[in-house]
Amino acid sequence: MKYSITLLSVLFLFGCQQAAEPVAEATPDAEPAAEAAEPMTLDAVLAAQPEDVQARYAYRNPKETLEFFGIEPGMIVVEGLPGRGWYTKLLLPYLGAEGCVIGADYPMDIWPNFPFGTEDFIAKRSTWLTDWPADAEEWRGDSGASIEAFIMGSMPEKYHGTADVVFFPRVLHNLANFESKGGFLTTALADAFAVLKPGGTFGVVQHHARDEMSDEFADGSHGYLKQSFVIEVVEAAGFEFVAESDINANPKDQPTEEDIVWRLPPTFATSEGNDELRAEYAAIGESNRMTLKFRKPE
Repeated sequence: MKYSITLLSVLFLFGCQQAAEPVAEATPDAEPAAEAAEPMTLDAVLAAQPEDVQARYAYRNPKETLEFFGIEPGMIVVEGLPGRGWYTKLLLPYLGAEGCVIGADYPMDIWPNFPFGTEDFIAKRSTWLTDWPADAEEWRGDSGASIEAFIMGSMPEKYHGTADVVFFPRVLHNLANFESKGGFLTTALADAFAVLKPGGTFGVVQHHARDEMSDEFADGSHGYLKQSFVIEVVEAAGFEFVAESDINANPKDQPTEEDIVWRLPPTFATSEGNDELRAEYAAIGESNRMTLKFRKPE
């Protein structure tokens, strides 16, 4: 399915293009340009977040994660499945006015595969391409990064080779789970490769299945993937594996073959009405996660 770019999207894209192109030198007769506000430091951005957001730093480790992927002010960053903006709200002030955040959502064809993929849900999701940038505009403040969006599998060619970093936090398991239904994982990785500049970084944070667990368990349906699988499919998409980090590891998360990742906070999907079980999962914390850095060859 092809999506047309609305006027709103075109206006947002202009900001992304500005971040990617050098500013022309001023001429003697030109009016002096207004000095852009300095982007906030990452420490300042993190300290400014609400308490409920900061409460998750122990598991999401945003400072270490963004630094591991080399994300810096002024960059163009593609964020996979940005949702309600947990990471977007950090990226916008940190990247600053010279930067750009481009949200990348799942393809429309994937949603009917989810239990919640009702006709009403899909109808609301069909306007995400304009709804999400409009919502994100409310988060950017006076000097935040510009905002754009595309749907995986329908990425306009104008984005090719524009991004410094593609960041997929906990995005791959659903794509892998439904790969046989529409090639969703293959398509998303192809888009990630195409949108990056040569030498750009593809960063993955993903729920991590232990190597000894069955492939049936670790196919994405339980939320977990094996690190060997992730490296294999990302390399098959053309990327080079650069490094791994344990910054988002949680050794307390030891699922059985019957467990799903959503049993853990913040979802607690399997302990409704069972305070003792909920407390047990709360003591584990959020999931064990791999953190992997890949590179698009130059």
